[in-house]
Amino acid sequence: MKGNSVIRMIVSLGVITILAGALLGYVNSLTADTISNARQQAKVDALAKILPSFDNNPISSARQVAVDGDSMTVYPAAMGSSAVGCAVECTATDGFSGNISLMFGFDTSGVVTGFEVLSHSETPGLGAKMADWFATPGTRHDVIGADPAVSDMRVNKDGGDIDGITAATITSRAFLGALNRAHAAAIIYNKE
Repeated sequence: MKGNSVIRMIVSLGVITILAGALLGYVNSLTADTISNARQQAKVDALAKILPSFDNNPISSARQVAVDGDSMTVYPAAMGSSAVGCAVECTATDGFSGNISLMFGFDTSGVVTGFEVLSHSETPGLGAKMADWFATPGTRHDVIGADPAVSDMRVNKDGGDIDGITAATITSRAFLGALNRAHAAAIIYNKE
């Protein structure tokens, strides 16, 4: 008698697991295109915000550039036949709470024209402030308009020129490290 109830429980749990898996797969197939389109639109919006004015389609001209074993996507921007800069999409894998997906814009001389935080899971109220913190005009932590080839884009705790986010040094280091790698990718791309 006891053996039958164990078998029934196992069969019941197996059927429930199979049905739940099938339902999750079905919902995923329904939402996959919507999620992909939203991610693509976020990139288009970010490019428009962080780059100088352009009239080409940077996404259609994107290329992969490797820096220190890290592959980054470079989106070239042009006005007519003249390059105006590029955007570099990269991931900081050393954030406090995991990966930080970022896109940095650079003009043709390598000066930071803007950035966008595409996704992160940093601590709300601390590391999550990076989008505002590193774009606050007139501060020692504003990276917009800075040239990473001239400024030491590390937190001042590490001897750099940039004030890190208070109580979020790990996030600050990850952000600035990604900025330096993105700048290197932009320089490599511009030399090719």
